[in-house]
Amino acid sequence: MLFSLPALAGGNVADGQSKSASCAACHGAKGQAINSVYPNLAGQNADYLALSLHAYKKGERSGGQAGVMQAFSSSLSDQDISDLSAYYASLKPLD
Repeated sequence: MLFSLPALAGGNVADGQSKSASCAACHGAKGQAINSVYPNLAGQNADYLALSLHAYKKGERSGGQAGVMQAFSSSLSDQDISDLSAYYASLKPLD
C-alpha cells in the first residue's frame, strides 16, 4: 500500500519562533510545559512534530487535548507546520 507523507524538510527556525506565540500558552515559552497535561516540545524530533501536527489537522489523532490541537492546527499551512517543528526541535530539552 502506498501513502504519501507531507514534506517535512525546509522549516525555518526563526519563522517558527515568531509563529509559536499561541503554542506557548500550553507548551511553554521555550517548549517546556508548566503543566504535566501538556507535552514538552523542546528538543523533539522535527519530523515527529510535523507528522503529529498534520495528524491533528486531519483529525487523525484523538484523546487528551486532541480537540484543542485540531482547532489550532486547522489554520496552519504546511510551511507553518515545518517552521514550528524546526523551531521546537532546535530548543534544548529538559534535563
